[in-house]
Amino acid sequence: MKLFLVIVAMVWAGAGYAADQPAAVPASSLSGKVLEVKHADSYTYLRLKTKDGEMWAATSRAAIAKGAEVQLDHVMVMTNFQSKALNRKFDQIVFGDLAGAGGSTRSADMAAAHAGVQGMPGAPAAAEVKVAKATGANARTVAEVITGKTTLKDKPVLIRGKVVKYNPGILGRNWIHLADGTGTAAARTNDVLVTSSGETKVGAVVLVKGTVRTDQDFGAGYAYPVMIEATELSGK
Repeated sequence: MKLFLVIVAMVWAGAGYAADQPAAVPASSLSGKVLEVKHADSYTYLRLKTKDGEMWAATSRAAIAKGAEVQLDHVMVMTNFQSKALNRKFDQIVFGDLAGAGGSTRSADMAAAHAGVQGMPGAPAAAEVKVAKATGANARTVAEVITGKTTLKDKPVLIRGKVVKYNPGILGRNWIHLADGTGTAAARTNDVLVTSSGETKVGAVVLVKGTVRTDQDFGAGYAYPVMIEATELSGK
């Protein structure tokens, strides 16, 4: 297998991309020799040796041996990525689909994570939810976060809401849609996306402490004008 790697993330970081922001790389694949393998939850983490140096990568859990030559397709770079399962923070890591593993799992996973909240059995409709606003410093409602995204960009917020959609273990995160009864479906202000390492379930009322991110593009046509990266998630 011909080794091929274009490390564009370094250049993009120097161009001012915010920490924790995923960036779709212009190259479609990444290849290298496996120096180390770590399995965690639904992912396999690989330390790869490439012609441009060593790099950490992750793919859907697979039986990969040390010393193997691998190629990851549909790659995406994540910066300042915290793996709770490994108890480790990666300054930079590449997520992708293992070549020959049977299709673009990342694209399918992203489609699931970013699909609308309708269609999940037992999921409460956002319009039917009524949850009291959180109290304390930086407390906001769902609608306040969405309509105030410009002012709140990269700032901390505290928000309470009901989980109306939940997709765990996608790109190393759990993807949560929260509603609290504020906002409207027509204006798209009644449902906010939260990503977290914490676990929950549909119908649970949770208290989220996190940071507002804006204009997040995850590739494959999935982009969000506003979302919350949670640092704490509790059932309150």
